[in-house]
Amino acid sequence: MRVFHFVLDSLGIGNAPDAEDFGDKGSDTLGHIADKIDGFSLPNLEFLGLGHVKDHPKILKYPGCGCKVGKMIELSGSKDTSAGHWEMMGVKVDTAFAHFHKNGFPDEILKEFESITDRGWIGNFAASGTEIIKELGDEHVKTGKFIVYTSADSVFQIASHSGTVPLEELYEVCEKTRNLLNKHKVLRVIARPFNGSTGKYTRLNSKRHDYSMKPTGKTYLEDFQENGIKVIGVGKIPDIFAHIGVDEKIHTESNIDGMKKNLELLQNAPDRSFIFTNLVEFDALYGHRRDVEGYYRALQDFDNYLPEFIDKMNDDDFLVLTADHGCDPTFKGTDHTREMVPLIIYSNSYSGFEDLGELKGFMNDGNKIKEIFGIGD
Repeated sequence: MRVFHFVLDSLGIGNAPDAEDFGDKGSDTLGHIADKIDGFSLPNLEFLGLGHVKDHPKILKYPGCGCKVGKMIELSGSKDTSAGHWEMMGVKVDTAFAHFHKNGFPDEILKEFESITDRGWIGNFAASGTEIIKELGDEHVKTGKFIVYTSADSVFQIASHSGTVPLEELYEVCEKTRNLLNKHKVLRVIARPFNGSTGKYTRLNSKRHDYSMKPTGKTYLEDFQENGIKVIGVGKIPDIFAHIGVDEKIHTESNIDGMKKNLELLQNAPDRSFIFTNLVEFDALYGHRRDVEGYYRALQDFDNYLPEFIDKMNDDDFLVLTADHGCDPTFKGTDHTREMVPLIIYSNSYSGFEDLGELKGFMNDGNKIKEIFGIGD
């Protein structure tokens, strides 16, 4: 028995009950993409019950295969990647993480940052990652100073050109910054390398690294390990959990690479494995960049991938699909959106269809996986 768990990063299915509190009332990542795309079709996701969790005229509602589906409502007080993933694995984020999108980082934090690098910094405001390297890339290359910026999330992002600052140096500075910022309750430090030249700077997303705070409680990943279940983190999963509760770490270059790695794991992952994968490009390349057509193409890529994956599953394998937040590419701004997310569980061993309805808390995802493995509370 193995569970293959895919997080389609940012695939929200409509604003959450508290979306207005986050300024996100009316957001709907999947629904608004469907609205904008002529001929919208995701037949394999529809076969798995997508139409039962997202009521939309362009999304077919099949009677249902052998699967369980529902829509989850986040309880944590954040729409951040880490908060979403932690809650899936049983840790609700009650701590108020620090946000600096209004005024940038205070002098105290910047002085601490200056103490670990002699390069200095430029920036210190909330910005799109692609836009800030356009704006400050030339100055960075000329001076060698790190580009520091944030967003509506609790993040301290450090960008540098790979030809100006070696990747190893960027990563080392990010690790030191992570240690400095724990007391300030900054959730993530993100290394954002880029390359290219004036007017053609490009982020190296495959070289991105997230340095997260440690989860604020014991996660289900540790429960899995204690019960003899091997935890394999694919993509940025190990970074999100600060490498706690993960036995094997598999780096990915893209969504497509993450899918290929899972096909390989279908062949060689041992019995009683939990394969936890994040497909980040939905969010990083298309949601934040407000690229509706690109997001849809990425969804088609995943949809086209599903038949081969399902065909190669063992009868006692499980496929779980969900998301960690929304990032509506048609909505205002460039940040995450507070939305409900799908929960789809498929196995050849299921004989019927079950609609789980609305589920309060992303931990319903992890609880279902614990049930699959026969692990009690």
